[in-house]
Amino acid sequence: MASSSSGTALPAPEAVQVLVSSLADESMFVRKASMASLKEVASLNPLLVLDCCSTVSRGGRRRFGNMAGIFLVMSFAVRAMDTKDVDPPLMAKLAKIATAEMITSKEFNADWQRAAAGLLVSIGSHLPDLMMEEIFLHLSGPNSALPAMVQILADFASAEALQFTPRLKSVLSRVLPILGNVRDAQRPIFANAFKCWCQAAWIYSRDLPSDPVLDSDVVSFLNSAFELLLRVWASSRDLKARLSSVEALGQMVGLITRTQLKAALPRLVPTILGLYRKDQEIAFVATCSLHNLLNASLLSESGPPLLDFEELTIILLTLLPVACMNNDNSENSDFSVGLKTYNEVQHCFLTVGLLYPEDLFLFLLNRCKSKEEPFTVGALCVLKHLLPRLSEAWHGKRPLLVETVKVLLEEQSLGVWKALAELIVVMALHCYLGGPSAELFVEFLVRHCAISDEEAKDFNSLRETIQMSGSFQPFQYKKLEVKIGAICPAELRTICEKGLLLLVITIPEMEHILWPFLLKMIIPRKYTGAAATVCRCISELCRHRSSYTNSVLNDCVTRIDIPKPEELFARLVVLLHDPLAREQLATQILTVLCHLAPLFPTNISLFWQDEIPKMKAYVSDTEDLKQDSSYQETWDDMIINFLAESLDVIPDTEWVISLGNAFTEQYQLYIADDEHTALLHRCLGMLLKKVDDRAYVHEKIDWMYKHANIAVPTNRLGLAKGIGLVAASHLDTVLEMLKKILDNVGGNMLLRFLSFFSTKVKIEDADDIHAALALMYGYAARYAPSTVIEARIDALVGTNMLSRLLHVRRPTAKQAVITAIDLLGRAVINAAENGASFPLKKRDQMLDYILTLMGIDDNDGFADSNLELLHTQTVALSACTTLVSIEPKLTIETRNHVMKATLGFFALPNNPSNVVDPLINNLVTLLCAILLTSGEDGRSRAEQLLHILRQIDQFVSSSMEHQRRRGCIAVHEMLLKFRALCSSGHCSLGCQGSCIHNKQVEWTFQRNSSNLPAAFILPSRESLCLGERVMIYLPRCADTSSEVIKASAQILDLCFSIALSLPRPVGSALGVDMEMSYGALCSLEDVIAILRSDASIDQSEVFNRVVSSVCILLTKDELVITMHGCTAAICDKVKQSAEGAIQAVIEFITRRGNELNEIDVSRTTQSLLSATMFVTEKHLRQEVLGAICCLAETTSSKVVFNEVLAAAGRDIVTKDISRLRGGWPMQDAFYAFSQHTVLSVLFLEHVISVLNHTPILKDDAEKGDSGDHSSEILIEEDILQAAVLALTALFRGGGKTGKKAVERSYAAVLSALTLQLGSCHGLAGSGQQEPLWTVLPAFQAFCDCVGDLEMGKILARGGEQKENEKWINLIGDLASCISMKRPKEVQPICLILSKALNRHQWFQREAAAAALSEFVRYSDGVGSLLEEMVEMMCMHVRDDSPTVRRLCLRGLVQIPTHYMLKYTTQVLGVIVALLEDPDEMVQLTAVQCLQTVLESSPKDAVYPLLLNLSIRLRNLQTSMNGNMRANAFASFGALSNYGYGAQHEAFLEQVHSMLPRLLLHVHDDDSNVRQACRNTLRRLAPLMSVDGMSPLFNAHCFNSDHRTDYEDFIRDVTRQLYQNFFNRADSYMASAIQAFDAPWPVIQANAIYFSSSMLSISEDERSMASYYTQVFGMLVGKMSRSPDAVVRATCSSALGMLMKANSLAWRASRLD
Repeated sequence: MASSSSGTALPAPEAVQVLVSSLADESMFVRKASMASLKEVASLNPLLVLDCCSTVSRGGRRRFGNMAGIFLVMSFAVRAMDTKDVDPPLMAKLAKIATAEMITSKEFNADWQRAAAGLLVSIGSHLPDLMMEEIFLHLSGPNSALPAMVQILADFASAEALQFTPRLKSVLSRVLPILGNVRDAQRPIFANAFKCWCQAAWIYSRDLPSDPVLDSDVVSFLNSAFELLLRVWASSRDLKARLSSVEALGQMVGLITRTQLKAALPRLVPTILGLYRKDQEIAFVATCSLHNLLNASLLSESGPPLLDFEELTIILLTLLPVACMNNDNSENSDFSVGLKTYNEVQHCFLTVGLLYPEDLFLFLLNRCKSKEEPFTVGALCVLKHLLPRLSEAWHGKRPLLVETVKVLLEEQSLGVWKALAELIVVMALHCYLGGPSAELFVEFLVRHCAISDEEAKDFNSLRETIQMSGSFQPFQYKKLEVKIGAICPAELRTICEKGLLLLVITIPEMEHILWPFLLKMIIPRKYTGAAATVCRCISELCRHRSSYTNSVLNDCVTRIDIPKPEELFARLVVLLHDPLAREQLATQILTVLCHLAPLFPTNISLFWQDEIPKMKAYVSDTEDLKQDSSYQETWDDMIINFLAESLDVIPDTEWVISLGNAFTEQYQLYIADDEHTALLHRCLGMLLKKVDDRAYVHEKIDWMYKHANIAVPTNRLGLAKGIGLVAASHLDTVLEMLKKILDNVGGNMLLRFLSFFSTKVKIEDADDIHAALALMYGYAARYAPSTVIEARIDALVGTNMLSRLLHVRRPTAKQAVITAIDLLGRAVINAAENGASFPLKKRDQMLDYILTLMGIDDNDGFADSNLELLHTQTVALSACTTLVSIEPKLTIETRNHVMKATLGFFALPNNPSNVVDPLINNLVTLLCAILLTSGEDGRSRAEQLLHILRQIDQFVSSSMEHQRRRGCIAVHEMLLKFRALCSSGHCSLGCQGSCIHNKQVEWTFQRNSSNLPAAFILPSRESLCLGERVMIYLPRCADTSSEVIKASAQILDLCFSIALSLPRPVGSALGVDMEMSYGALCSLEDVIAILRSDASIDQSEVFNRVVSSVCILLTKDELVITMHGCTAAICDKVKQSAEGAIQAVIEFITRRGNELNEIDVSRTTQSLLSATMFVTEKHLRQEVLGAICCLAETTSSKVVFNEVLAAAGRDIVTKDISRLRGGWPMQDAFYAFSQHTVLSVLFLEHVISVLNHTPILKDDAEKGDSGDHSSEILIEEDILQAAVLALTALFRGGGKTGKKAVERSYAAVLSALTLQLGSCHGLAGSGQQEPLWTVLPAFQAFCDCVGDLEMGKILARGGEQKENEKWINLIGDLASCISMKRPKEVQPICLILSKALNRHQWFQREAAAAALSEFVRYSDGVGSLLEEMVEMMCMHVRDDSPTVRRLCLRGLVQIPTHYMLKYTTQVLGVIVALLEDPDEMVQLTAVQCLQTVLESSPKDAVYPLLLNLSIRLRNLQTSMNGNMRANAFASFGALSNYGYGAQHEAFLEQVHSMLPRLLLHVHDDDSNVRQACRNTLRRLAPLMSVDGMSPLFNAHCFNSDHRTDYEDFIRDVTRQLYQNFFNRADSYMASAIQAFDAPWPVIQANAIYFSSSMLSISEDERSMASYYTQVFGMLVGKMSRSPDAVVRATCSSALGMLMKANSLAWRASRLD
């Protein structure tokens, strides 16, 4: 920047005033720009800015809306002043302005007020005394601004501590007199000020220790203020005032005299302590002040302590609950504040402890005995914190601490327990534990390690309830009422577990205390939850003491309070029950058993060394264990086997008896723990099985029953299994006990009857007893020897004993009774297997009992089955199967009743699979049993088989895979059983060879069938209905499930295997057919063998081989039935299965279609067409249509076509074919015919015939004259629609014949479609959409037919566009595509379309022109054609249609390059003429075409028109159309190629005249305009011959779209222009100023910035003086008048830039 020494007189004050006024602009953007400019101006002439700001601020906030901005600017200006320039009168004036504004407002802490305070602080940095004097003027008397003044002094103290502190005396002398009149609301401000002033004094004394400022007067003032704050303000009712006062007092205690501090302590301490009743943040502030007070009172070097310990007691009592706050880990607490408060509290206690250690220790011990939990917890926390820090001072007090902690062990508070647990660990680490008391502490930790997960969950639920209700409810924990606080039981348990492990692992001194004491923690019930932790600790201790094993035995033997080994073993074995228990309980128990093996008999140790590692390996991976649904049952069996084998290796009978007694005594440990009790039943039962003492056994089983909770199914089942184990050796003893129980239950029947009128408890008791008895009877029969149970079962069934067990209601009781019946039936079967067979009496009645207990009747459904019901049904189905398999034979009524009640289970959902899968397996087994045991002969069995299969069909064809799988598996199993019935050597239950069932039914069967022929005994092939069955199971061979595929293939194999094994009718053919059938059956069996072996084979190959075999195996009648019934198979719910059915139909037609007559063909076609109606999936429908084509080709095509056409005609008349789900099937049929090699010819001939006789549009349709032909038009539209749909199918068919026909007439077809497309678009514009919707698919189909995918994409993108330009471009794109793909077709197409330009319809002419404008680019092969086309287009540039005019011009521009030279002059003449066309779109096309022509035009053709074109382009550059502006700028850039030679100077003048406009539009709102201007400037740069211009046009700021970058570019480019074209600066300025009135606000802003930049770098101020004045005036005017924020903001920046550039001329200016 350079300027003359004289400078140009600028109205700087006016400009600054405008900038200041803009601070109140409504736009934040303008405010920021004005603020930035004012800061720049303020750095040069701060006085002028201050003058203007002070002038504006005279009216205050009422007249100026942004006083905050004014004060901020003034503050910046004051800070920018040099010390020598500081004018005290001006500073005083500004101070008065700020204070005057502040004293007139009752507000405080507003943004403007903070800014005014900042101004005063800035003034104080230069003239602190002046600023303070101004403030002091307003500190006297009642004044609403007093708080603000005091706050300013506080801010000044914080900002300038070194300048403020020497003046502290003056401040205090003026503030103290008014403190008495300060209201409560204002006291926090004054208190905060005192805090800041004291902090400044501390800073001053720290930085300048040699310059003391706290003289006697200051100290006296502080003493007075201290007294006021302490006596009056600190006791205010306003909490904020009290808190601020206490915070200030905390800073003042170190500055006042010790005498006053001592006198103030009685009042100050209670004042601080009174704040602790509030929240944590207030407590933190109070604690900080208290810490400062304690340091000043106790640890001061200037004198003795001011407080003795008795006086500190109240402080410590207050702090103890605060120390407890850190234990409050509630979700709503602020952890960081709580932790800081806790640390400050501990610092306070440590300060006291350093001076009074013994007194503090005794105080804390006394507080531990307090009945108030916060005091106790707080004291324990402080002890934990101070114990390591004051260990030397407290060393002799250890017994007192131990005794105190012992007392606290019985407290009932989770918070106290947690603090105790933490303290015990700290005490142990510092050797405080020893003697008998240590065991108490260890027991305390173990007790709380035993907290169960259930107790923790109950606690959390109760706490949530309390939080919602707000009421207090004690928590029942360990049978005690525990106060609920923030500590949860789970947290306490974790702390105790970690603490106990620390004692065992890290403190060697604790070893003699923990061993063998921890063995006592295993047996008691209250320590059950801690078993894993205790076992782990014992294992660690044994590992440490392994070197002296004898010591382990001696420790256990010598102490009578240690449990016996039998008791430990019994307890640990039962606790093994849960392998997934917390803390790896099972693994820990097994580990500790290994370590404790020396305590047990000698032989057991060797056995455990082999067995325990196996058990540990089983439970080691819990995640893998969870995958096995039966893991618990397996693990329990492993435990029982472990116990049994352990007993086998123990030779000591007395030890076994003692172990039994231990099991018996430990029943009380598992009350309400049914899982462990069940295992205990089994353990005791296994032990009794090994004992021979009958009296001992009788006593123990009575004990088992009395202590069993039979109301719980788990407990009841464990009891039954245990009794069953006993029955294996003591059956009579067990049965005697059961009979006694049953007799006792009979006496309670009256009570049971009365229970209907009373509570439900008695009913449940009876159910439980019956259920338990039933299970015990069942398991007694299960484990008892088979040779001795017949009489007992007969007695049970033959009397009413069994019926007495059936009247149960609950599901678990029902399951128990059903299980008992099932066990009885299995006992009968087992007896038969062992050679002692006998029939089961009242079997049918027992079946009815089971079905009744299932809870299913005629009205029940299966979808709503719950889990318990599913379990009941699973058990019931198994029991039914057992009973069905037993003699006597089922009656028809019982069989039907069972089937009706059970078949619906196939519809059960798949989940829970662990329950449903066993139920389905049991159901299949039951159905097979019913089939095998029903029917008298082959025919009746076949009927029964078909009946069951038809009932299962709905599941075989289900959409759910699991239902299909279930159905197919069931069918396969039943067919296996049926084949066994039809084959020799099999019994009625499917057994092969000699078996007990044959012996049972042989005589009856022979009696019934001896007089019947073999054909009646065995079923006939017709009775199997193979045609129907094949279409049910054949689709399943293509299923998605491999299991279903394998099962369905086996089903078909079984069906035909059975059929071929049955007797043939008399006269049936033999020989070749049978040989083929057996060969096909062998092939089918080969496929099944491959599927069974899971070999890698293609599924489609499998299905093909199955279909081929089935096609051979079917008879003619079966084939016809199969074809007629194909609709359901084709519509299968599984896609792959439907495809397989279609494939099978095609295979049947191909190989055996010649066997069908016309009636069969007609019915088959109807079936296939019906399938197309139901099949909505496209691929499946195509497959069905392929089958129809195959049927037409193989059989009578005439019959097939008649059926298809009849169906299509009906659909067009009766249906809205465009909305059919899945599309119109007949349309798909047309496609199928078109794709067929043979059928496509006939189909194409028919469609062409229809099109030739049906015009697409009538001649009068465009004229809108429908006349009286509405009915005829309607008919023609229907015919048109049918013809176009057929034509579409023809195009899309892809058949060779059809494609050849299209190729032969390609030009005619394309021309017709193009012209009709134009007509249809014209009609669409007028609201008639149907013709366009009809033609577009046909055109698309044409593209697909000829293989032009690109043309199809073009149609898909814009075919339905209604706007004129878009569909014109569409046709042009189509023409371009055709020209590239089929150049040979261009000539005939152009000849047709050239003649079409003379048609009278506008839209057809436009379509022809659009196509020709593209075709002309590819007409270079035929010169005569090009000449004709150019002539026609030149003729029609005067067409009435603007679209035709611009399309013809576009076509002329696209003449091939080597022909263009011939027509260049002609084309340029057309362009020049059309640049002034009345239609803007034609003008735009002319500009665009000009760019294209200029790229290849010779200079001789352009030179005559260069200036003419430049002038016309300049006129277009101001167009409101952004696209027009962009192309006009770009075209001018293209003309730069011709700006050399003779026309150089003339063109350069045009460049300079247009240059400002280009620069302004570089940041146009339109991105295309911006880019065009950038490209044009780069092309024009070489013409200007300036070295620095080209790099500038490639810089980042030039290419960026951000306004700040654009402004940087303008500053750079104006500098280049001024340096290189100084003589043209005047013209540049004139052009820029002219753009001040541009219609675009951003261009106005650009012009303002451009002109300001030019002025800011101008050196010849005389030539630019007029522009300075003019621009300044315009900027000032626009800032006040422009409605656009961008203009106002740019004016602000421009004014700042101009003033900064010409600063010498106004730097000394001041406002008058």
